[in-house]
Amino acid sequence: MGIITVRCAKCGRKIFKYQKMGKGKLWRCWKSRIIEDYSIHDGDEVRCECGNVIGVDKGGYIRLRQSAIIIRS
Repeated sequence: MGIITVRCAKCGRKIFKYQKMGKGKLWRCWKSRIIEDYSIHDGDEVRCECGNVIGVDKGGYIRLRQSAIIIRS
């Protein structure tokens, strides 16, 4: 699918630039495919600079909250 930008649904800031593979929704971001990371890691929570919780760090990937993100191609 290509490179996509994941943005915060609350404030619109960039969270990740990510190499998306395949079709369908983005349920998790594999850390090895993150090209640029603008997020803040607070323990196992992944947040935007505005404080919005984007997802949960699960080791090799970040499980995303669908309501907290906007995907742009």
